[in-house]
Amino acid sequence: MSKSILLQTALALPNPDIEALIQGRMIAAMPRMFLNPGRTFALYPADISINLLPHEQHYRSSFLPVAQKALAQLNSEKVFIKAWARCELCQMLNDPESLEALSQLTVWTTEALQQTLLEKPYIFLAYLRVYLLPQPLEMPVHPSGNFVSLPKSLTVTDSTPVLSESIFAKRRQQLEKLEPPEHPELEELQSALVHLSTTNPKAKQLDAEIKMFLGWSEKSPITQPDPDLGWIQTISQIGNSSDGYGFEKLVRKGFIKLGFGNSNRKPEASLDPESTGGAGGLDFYCETPYQVVGECKATKSETVADGTPAQLIKLGHKHLQEQYNCCIKIIMAAGQLNRHAKQTAIGNHMNVIRPETLQKLVELKAKHPGSVNLLDLKPCLEQEPFGEDADVKVNLYIDGVWENLKLRSHVLDILKKYHENTGSERASVDVLSGAYSMSNPPQKLSREELHEMLVELSSPLTGYAGRIKGENLGRDRFYFLRDLLLDD
Repeated sequence: MSKSILLQTALALPNPDIEALIQGRMIAAMPRMFLNPGRTFALYPADISINLLPHEQHYRSSFLPVAQKALAQLNSEKVFIKAWARCELCQMLNDPESLEALSQLTVWTTEALQQTLLEKPYIFLAYLRVYLLPQPLEMPVHPSGNFVSLPKSLTVTDSTPVLSESIFAKRRQQLEKLEPPEHPELEELQSALVHLSTTNPKAKQLDAEIKMFLGWSEKSPITQPDPDLGWIQTISQIGNSSDGYGFEKLVRKGFIKLGFGNSNRKPEASLDPESTGGAGGLDFYCETPYQVVGECKATKSETVADGTPAQLIKLGHKHLQEQYNCCIKIIMAAGQLNRHAKQTAIGNHMNVIRPETLQKLVELKAKHPGSVNLLDLKPCLEQEPFGEDADVKVNLYIDGVWENLKLRSHVLDILKKYHENTGSERASVDVLSGAYSMSNPPQKLSREELHEMLVELSSPLTGYAGRIKGENLGRDRFYFLRDLLLDD
C-alpha cells in the first residue's frame, strides 16, 4: 500500500544529475551538505555549478548528450520539478583511490570527482530512492541554495518509484561495494543510440530495452506493433481471391520477413516483391539460408489443377537446372488439389501450404522476432508427408514454437513471483527448480534444462532476466527484469 508524504522543500541539484536519477542511470547525488537518511524532498533542477570543470569534462562521454540537452532545457524564469526523493544513505568520501570505481557507477568523470575532492575535504554522496510526480510542478526560479522552499506543501505517494525495491537494493549494494558495472559494453551501445532514438522507432525500442536490462529502468518498454502486420494480415484474404499477382507479391514479402534471402537479380528466379517472375518465371526462389523454390496459386473457389505442380517442375528445371533438385519445393495454394495434382505434388516431394498457414508463420515472426528459426523449420519441409498433408507439418511447427514461448513465459513468471513472495533480489537454480516443479508446469524440466533456459532469458539479446555468474551452475543467481508477453 502506498504511503502519503508531505514535501515542503526541494534539494537543488544540477539538472543533468536529476535527469540521470529520473532515467535510473544512477542512484547517487552529490549534495553540498550531509543529508540525514530518511529525509524526503523534491528535486529542484538548478543551474548551479558544483561543477568545477566544463560540462564536457564533468560528465562521462556516454552521458554527455543527455547532460547537454538537460542544460538547454533550463529556463531563466521558471523550473519544472518532475520527481521527489528519499535519502537512503549519505556517505562522506575522501579516498582518492575509490573515485575511478565511483565514476563507472555514476555519470561523473573521475577527473570531476578528483577536482571536487581537491576543493573540499569530503565528497558528500547521497543514495537517493527517486519517485516520479504524477505531473510536473511549475514554480519560479529560486536563488541558489542547498534547499529551496516549495510555493506550497506537496502531498505525494511512493507508488511510482523509478526503480523497484529489489533493483534499487541491487544497485545500492553495487555502489556501496564499488563493484564494476556488469555490462559496460551495453552502456556504450546505449549512448550511441541516444541520437538515433529520437527519429528511429526501432532504435528507440532497443534503447528502452537496453536501459531496462542494465537496471536503469524498471518498466517494460511499450512495444510498438510491427508496422508490417498490416500487409501480413492480408495474406490469407488475398490468397483466397483471384488476385494472383498480389498473392505472389505477398508471398515473396512473407519469405523475406521470415529471414529468407536471394541475391539473384534475375526476375525469373528472384525474391524481389517489386519484380515478380511474370509469365515464364518462378513465383519465388530463396537462396539463403537454404534453397526454396515455389509456385503460388491464388484461388477463390476452384480446385488446383495438375498444371500448377507441373509448372513448378518445368520452370524449376529451366531456370535453376541442376540446382532445382537441391531445393525445398513449395506450392502456396488456397484451393484443394485435384487427384492428378496431388499425385504430382507428392511424387515430386512438394509441400502444399495454405495462405492461412503462411500468414500464421509470418505473424509469429513479426510479433516474436526471435521465435522462428529457419534451420529448425528446414527438416519439417524436407521430410514426409508431402502434398496437402505438409500443411499439417508446418502448423505443428508453429504450435511447437508457441509452446516454447509459453514455457519461457512460465519460467519468468516463477522468477517474478519468487522475488515478490520472498523479497529476495536474486534466486538460485536450485530454489527456482523447486518452485518450478510445484507450479503445475507445462512440461518437466531438469535442473540443467532450467538453468540453460534461464541463461538464454538473461542474454543481453533477450533481456527478460538478469544473471549474476557464479563459479559453476549451482552458483549462478538470476533476477527478473521484464515479462514475456504473448499475444496469440
